[in-house]
Amino acid sequence: MPFTITDFPGLLVYEPRVFEDERGYFFEAFNESTFRDAGITDQWVQDNQSSSSYGVVRGLHYQLPPHAQTKLVRVIRGKVLDVVVDLRKGSPTCGKSYSLVLSAKNKKQLYIPKGFAHGFAVLSNKADLLYKCDTFYNRSSEKGIRYNDEELNIDWNVLPEEAIVSEKDLLLGSFSDSAGDFIF
Repeated sequence: MPFTITDFPGLLVYEPRVFEDERGYFFEAFNESTFRDAGITDQWVQDNQSSSSYGVVRGLHYQLPPHAQTKLVRVIRGKVLDVVVDLRKGSPTCGKSYSLVLSAKNKKQLYIPKGFAHGFAVLSNKADLLYKCDTFYNRSSEKGIRYNDEELNIDWNVLPEEAIVSEKDLLLGSFSDSAGDFIF
């Protein structure tokens, strides 16, 4: 089975079967039947792509209901540390973070259900991230948590003095400001 179940309810790692030879490689990045067989029936409505350089930390972002988003995240160039935080009050992993290296080389993808804040740190010279969303972007419902929130204490694998963070992300709230935004 191409899906690995994590300790976080609903959070899955997808590892597609890669066919590689001297010419290169081929894999199905998404196949509706494969996902449906795993119980994933989201209808993707938007694809987003970002490009960043080493040290960039983006996040932790999410949208409030009714515009909350499920995401399927992968890296098509470079390497990132992808990080999510469970915000679902009542979840056994509420307030905990999960991180995974996603890279063009390992081709892993992270399936992130609604109720998680998402961010990443770029670990290679450049990285291009591509992710699917099941709900459209809605500016008025966007919210986030500062990447360096003391309560979460996330190790981004980037030295603090090398972290490149947008002004907008530096102004995000704390984890405690997000308590109760989602119910498990």
